[in-house]
Amino acid sequence: MSQIPPDVKIGHVHLTVSDLTKSLQFYHDVLGFQVTTNYGDEAVFLSAGGYHHHIGLNTWAGVGASPPPEGHTGLYHFAILFPTRKDLALALKRVQDAGYPILGASDHGVSEAVYLKDPDGIGVELYWDRSKEEWRKKDDGTVEMMTIKLNLEELLSELQR
Repeated sequence: MSQIPPDVKIGHVHLTVSDLTKSLQFYHDVLGFQVTTNYGDEAVFLSAGGYHHHIGLNTWAGVGASPPPEGHTGLYHFAILFPTRKDLALALKRVQDAGYPILGASDHGVSEAVYLKDPDGIGVELYWDRSKEEWRKKDDGTVEMMTIKLNLEELLSELQR
């Protein structure tokens, strides 16, 4: 059996939302993604750095559609990878300045992550990866991951450096 190529990346995420305006306020105004195109008043595509789109938002299920109930299968969260720890700190500051609630923050050993939900209750992880050389390995060669509380004040101190 062949393996997937090691340089494969996950492309974009397309989300069904109940209110395009509220979702745009979150993904554009709070997180800072740029609008690349609109499909009338039913969909919008956003990106970072001029890519065609990293995030698609649509109301094709209907304006005001309800989120799936807790305890069902589906998307747990999607993650937005920032290139540096300072970039993650800047994103955290934007979220805090907007008064947006943070649900959690974890150091996973391989990465540091901040968790929140968008206006439709979709889980969003904002994170940066440590270099692979810093990742700990278990005796069997697999990556050792953990979940310990991330000190947000210490992360924000990156902005002073």
